[in-house]
Amino acid sequence: MVLYFQPRNYNAATRDYLIYMGIDKFENETLLQHALPLDVWFHVDDLSSAHVYLRLPKGHSMKDIPAETLEDCAQLVKANSIQGNKVDNLSVVYTPVSNLRKTASMEVGQVGFRDYKAVLKTKVLERVNVIVNRLNGTKRDVPHPDLAGEKEAYEREVRQAKKAETQAQKKAEKAAKEAAEREKDLRSYKHIMQEDAMVSSKEVAEKYKSFQDYEDDFM
Repeated sequence: MVLYFQPRNYNAATRDYLIYMGIDKFENETLLQHALPLDVWFHVDDLSSAHVYLRLPKGHSMKDIPAETLEDCAQLVKANSIQGNKVDNLSVVYTPVSNLRKTASMEVGQVGFRDYKAVLKTKVLERVNVIVNRLNGTKRDVPHPDLAGEKEAYEREVRQAKKAETQAQKKAEKAAKEAAEREKDLRSYKHIMQEDAMVSSKEVAEKYKSFQDYEDDFM
């Protein structure tokens, strides 16, 4: 079962800024496997807690998370930590799911980081019941969400967008090349000085008695 929550900046139309978490460490493994690159992972620093995920809007990064949404995630993580819920002034770490590392030697539900520089921290001075209660009021329990299907659909959409972008780039490059060739063609003398239109000095002398006669005929 996956639990879904709506933070203060939740977008119902696109389901952006949607918070979700598993009910136990075994489900955390599934969530890690099927999380999207759009997701940010939250956890109480140095203590056991639930693994909370936040889904960002497309094109946004972890640093774009609104302050209220960040606070909602941190409060939810603290509230779902047996030890952390009893402690004030604790830290919550968060990082993109792409920065999470899982090895065969790790226990169920345990993860590491690929790059510690990509891990940020936020302070939680105390539990704010107003925030936690509001989040719990939006909670949805989904027994068997199609996480694999969601990830597959996302990856397919990314591939299609990348393909369209590549095609558009090739089309633009082709148009630019053709425009450059037309410009080069217009700047050349081949449309102005054709060999069959050129007259030699010998031909002028044979046809005209004087240069004045040639100019008069030309005009």
